[in-house]
Amino acid sequence: MGYGYLKIETRDYNGALPLVGAKVIISSPSGEVLGELTTNNEGETEYAMLYAPDKAEGEVPGDKAYAEYNIQVSKNGYVGQNIIGAKVFDQVYSTQPISLKPKNSTSPASETLTLPKKTLPIGEEGEVQTGPKSGGRALNNVIIPETVTVHMGTPSSSAKNITVPYREYIKNVASSEIYPPPVWPQAAVEANIYAIISITLNRIYTEWYRSQGYNFDITNSTAYDQYFVEGQTIPDTISQIVDRIFNQYVRQIGFKEPLFTTYCDGKQAKCNGLSQWGTVDLANSGLNAFQILQYYYGNNFEVVSTNNISDILSSYPGYNLQNGYSGAPVLQMQNYLNRIRSNYPAIPQLSPDGIYGPTMIEAVKKFQEIFNLPQTGVVDQATWNKISYVYTAVTKLAELGSEGEWIDQGAAPPTSVIQQGAKGQDVAQLQFLLNSIGGFYQTIPPVIRDSSFSTSTTNAVKAFQQEFGLTPDGIVGPATWRKLYEIYQSLPTSGDNNGGGGNNGGGNNGGGQNPYPSYPGTVLKNGSKGSDVELMQRYLNALADDYPSIPKVTADGIFGPATAAQVAAFQRLAGLSADGIIGPATWAAIISAYREQQDMPSAPAYPGYLLRLNSTGESVRILQTYLNRLAAQYSSIPRVSEDGVFGPGTQAAVIAAQNLFGLSADGIVGPSTWNAIVR
Repeated sequence: MGYGYLKIETRDYNGALPLVGAKVIISSPSGEVLGELTTNNEGETEYAMLYAPDKAEGEVPGDKAYAEYNIQVSKNGYVGQNIIGAKVFDQVYSTQPISLKPKNSTSPASETLTLPKKTLPIGEEGEVQTGPKSGGRALNNVIIPETVTVHMGTPSSSAKNITVPYREYIKNVASSEIYPPPVWPQAAVEANIYAIISITLNRIYTEWYRSQGYNFDITNSTAYDQYFVEGQTIPDTISQIVDRIFNQYVRQIGFKEPLFTTYCDGKQAKCNGLSQWGTVDLANSGLNAFQILQYYYGNNFEVVSTNNISDILSSYPGYNLQNGYSGAPVLQMQNYLNRIRSNYPAIPQLSPDGIYGPTMIEAVKKFQEIFNLPQTGVVDQATWNKISYVYTAVTKLAELGSEGEWIDQGAAPPTSVIQQGAKGQDVAQLQFLLNSIGGFYQTIPPVIRDSSFSTSTTNAVKAFQQEFGLTPDGIVGPATWRKLYEIYQSLPTSGDNNGGGGNNGGGNNGGGQNPYPSYPGTVLKNGSKGSDVELMQRYLNALADDYPSIPKVTADGIFGPATAAQVAAFQRLAGLSADGIIGPATWAAIISAYREQQDMPSAPAYPGYLLRLNSTGESVRILQTYLNRLAAQYSSIPRVSEDGVFGPGTQAAVIAAQNLFGLSADGIVGPSTWNAIVR
């Protein structure tokens, strides 16, 4: 017989605020009270030392490796919670998370949550973890989501959804799928967590479930995804590993998407991937986590990290693509359709130039015909989603055997020297860079991204070199690589370059056209003249109404010193290099800021009464919407649920906003606080 240690952590239902002074009772399954604790200022109790089976019991699958305890938590003003079956392992420090809901007149006194038995690392069924056979769509970049929405059943079941912070999701799955240290060696635990993270990020990257119309990111069914248990007890060692590697994932070398790292328990179920119990044997033989992953997934992979942490975004740019538009979203669809064409040759071949012209219209119509969509030739959201879905299917991005997406740009320029006749990954990356830059500089012709350095690629390289003052020899060496990276990094993201009116110029052209034009292909600077200069002057003058540090100028289409000063002032606000020159990045930033200003509805009027803790209604929901807009700009303001209930989470966000704006931080929304938040 051994001992384990259990700490209770209490939070409000939004997961943001600790609950101080909550009463905690720990009892045995038979009902014997073993201890009473109270949470401190961090909402936590001390560790309780509790009996547990000797750790040797955990060397084989089964439920004898742990002891179970019941936990009762109560606090005035909140619905109590009873946890049945919290797990305690020998020599393991664990945390039991508890979230309490605010109590109202219809609330029960308490709610009960029963945790399932832990019989196998992969769940009770021992089912094989497999990837889907088709479908999904892909985001532009790998992101670490702030939250993950889990469907608590198979995809088509009527089970509820639970939204949890991303790290808490990974910790929960790791605690549900694998046995904790010291029962399992750390290298085995770490290898399993890498697999769990990569599957999760693959589901996010491919938008696998949302592309099919579901309102969740992943399920807790081991037949489809991985095991998540509401209220799961979290061993502290697992928590520490996740906090260290949460933003690292497995991918194939040279490719972008997280690998769909198939795994199964390895005893009751076998699969073409990682064996969870097999990782224990490998770790005990002296292999580290990376070597364990190599054993199962081969040598053609790498573990990489990303700091791109944000809300989960949709790959759809938010507007329809149609004749005359240009920019990165058009280029993305052209590349997707060209790849789909390999399986559906009736779709016309497209030149990946980022311009929506007659051939693009025909290609879209043919795709819509094949997949039973209205044949409009316009990429609306339904068509975008279907193209992305089919693209992910034909490239198998959501499977272990993924065809893969080329990495668009590495962390540093390649050191290779390549020229006509070369083939491979560096050529594919070169072609991506040329097409991306060519979408903004019309002198650079588009190329087919086929990883083969052909005559057309040579011509594009020469045009790039000519445009940027390099020797136009068509050979890509260190100087050309550096310049390619420099120019590419100055380009706006796909979300900033929102298409344009082609030859229609700027302004609102009506007829459903996107009123915001794409970058004209040449920089605007002191001495430039024309309608593009006038357009930027008008946009910046409009922005000056909201940002007094931007000086207003006469919108005469002449780029003089005053306009350069105006541009530099905007660049400083936008965090750009304040050189007073409008290149692709500054153009996109001005367009984006102006669009946001013009599309923003009028600020809602103060409702006429105070909003405070426990207030409800539409005015609270509006307040929460504007608090989340502020949270996107200021990290000091936490995000809140837009549910129309003024709970502790909303109160905390209001206090943070009041501190930000120099108001009395009382968490009560009167006229001054309302106007500051919704301004």
